[in-house]
Amino acid sequence: MQNIVDSIYQEMRSRTDRGKVANYIPQLACVDPNQFALTVVTPEGKVYSAGCADTLFSIQSISKVFTLTMALGKLGDALWARVGREPSGDPFNSIVQLEHESGIPRNPFINAGAIAIADAIMGHNEPKESLAEILHFVRFVANDESISIDEKVAQSEMMTGSRNASLAHFMASFERLENPVEKVLGTYFHHCSISMTTEQLAKAGLFLVSNGTNQSTGSRVVPEHRARRINSLMLMCGHYDGSGEFAYRVGLPGKSGVGGGILAIAPGKASIAVWSPGLDKIGNSKLGTEALEMLVHETGWSIFGH
Repeated sequence: MQNIVDSIYQEMRSRTDRGKVANYIPQLACVDPNQFALTVVTPEGKVYSAGCADTLFSIQSISKVFTLTMALGKLGDALWARVGREPSGDPFNSIVQLEHESGIPRNPFINAGAIAIADAIMGHNEPKESLAEILHFVRFVANDESISIDEKVAQSEMMTGSRNASLAHFMASFERLENPVEKVLGTYFHHCSISMTTEQLAKAGLFLVSNGTNQSTGSRVVPEHRARRINSLMLMCGHYDGSGEFAYRVGLPGKSGVGGGILAIAPGKASIAVWSPGLDKIGNSKLGTEALEMLVHETGWSIFGH
């Protein structure tokens, strides 16, 4: 496995077309696009890494996997009255469907959906309490107390977050939010600003590899059926309107973020995190996707078989 990871790293190092970094969030615009990291963690906790696997990056929308998991823990299936489970086919920050569908977002991974999830997690708590809870959960699943929120990225998002604010206000106009828009947005922007390394991120995904249990720590995170459902949502909706392309090329449940990270789950086999800041036109990591495609080709881990 280490040889496979190393060879993918060498191949990615030599590629010149690396996509473009997200420039609409100032803090992300200044990230060096030449960085690349890949980590594969097996269910029992063996770690195989290459590249800058201990460099922190902004996980952005990958955090939505963890907030969805928390919201399902709090509300169970009642959550689905507030957010749908279908692929959107539109960009992650689109407002179009919200109008047609009475302010109910199409799925938990587009921005509107994740704002609805943040609102659900909050109950009637303040953002500070909710963020402490989110951070506690992410640290728990990653088994790492050092994970934190990058305040500079959070501030950067709040300054440039007009589109997300309009999504939230639009949902509020349909009475879909229980908390004040500003508080929900504060929670949302901050959880998207969690910083992790590929090693931390891959470990955080382990509970989705083994039916809801992190085998390396022995802790059950979610029931088996819920892990399966989270994986299915990642496969269908985890890459926005590029989800079909990702399923076609990689064939694994995955969740991307505009920080250039991707968390991918090979059920029963491994949790995989890859990071390369340059994005394709849809907003998914260009080299990250190519690296995962190579990994699946080498290992035969696609959920659709060899």
